[in-house]
Amino acid sequence: MSKISRRTFVHTAAASIGTFGILTDRAKGAEFSYKFANNQPVTHPMNVRAKEATAKILEESGGRLEVTVFPNNQLGADTDMLQQLRRGALEIFALSGINVLSTMNKVTSLYGVAFAFPNYDVMWSAVDGELGTYLRAQIEKLGLYAHEKLWDNGFRQITSSTKPIKTPDDLKGFKIRVPVSPLWTSTFQALGASPVSVNFAEAYSALQTKIADGQENPLTLIYIAKFYEVQKYCAMTNHMWDGLFNLMNGKAWRALPPDLQAVLANNMNGAVLKARADLVELNKTVAEDLKKNGMIFNDTDPNEFRSTLSKNGYFKQWKESFGPEAWTLLEKFSGPLV
Repeated sequence: MSKISRRTFVHTAAASIGTFGILTDRAKGAEFSYKFANNQPVTHPMNVRAKEATAKILEESGGRLEVTVFPNNQLGADTDMLQQLRRGALEIFALSGINVLSTMNKVTSLYGVAFAFPNYDVMWSAVDGELGTYLRAQIEKLGLYAHEKLWDNGFRQITSSTKPIKTPDDLKGFKIRVPVSPLWTSTFQALGASPVSVNFAEAYSALQTKIADGQENPLTLIYIAKFYEVQKYCAMTNHMWDGLFNLMNGKAWRALPPDLQAVLANNMNGAVLKARADLVELNKTVAEDLKKNGMIFNDTDPNEFRSTLSKNGYFKQWKESFGPEAWTLLEKFSGPLV
């Protein structure tokens, strides 16, 4: 597996994939022309690896299946793209199960319960295993198809433009941008903050105009999206992990004959695994890169945050909301969440 450095992503990847979303030189005679959209910046590992995958899909399908990548919200905000996916105007969309998808079926956000996973080993065993299978079955109930592997969107940290966030007390009344998601909103309300739901496409401007004083995202995305330009402090909280499903419009998936389904699935799942490895490498240096751009880091005690959530009834609330079957499955990997 080839490795791609942070410098490659940030400084040179755009040159090689800058034509994302421009419909030129479409494959002659392609039986199926599909669009793959996402909200990640063009230089994110997701889009670098997806671009590689689409070339292989075209080749291995003998030109029968063409997939064009639209990164960075080129087709609209998450809410808009989900609507397009459901209507069939968009065939493939990488979307978090905790995000707007959970407004259609809250169980898709199960893996996003705060502090559910202590590390990547536990988390991958869950979402690549029994928990992931369960979640994909929930997604199928929505008329969508989810590929087997989830893109890694990282363990998330809290940033601020006004003050360091060291304890839950520092979050009291704090205006923090969160994705459009009941679980995200609930998590930060239980921590005493004042969450502001904003799609990722508008997150930078919301921070720039002080609609929110802070936000939370994995370090790699904080760097690639240049949030350091509008944020000063970064608290290492690892409060939740997020991943993105490769979702497909159900009819678009079923329209593909079995051989093309296999070509598409194998290459997209393969791209996910490569992007996961890329992020492991990027995460080794990204904190130092953010510090060089002026961000000030501090560590936190996860037990303090988890205790606050417990005291405010967060885990009890979501156990009741998800139901015993889903919660028991989550705790099979996370351990007791109380």
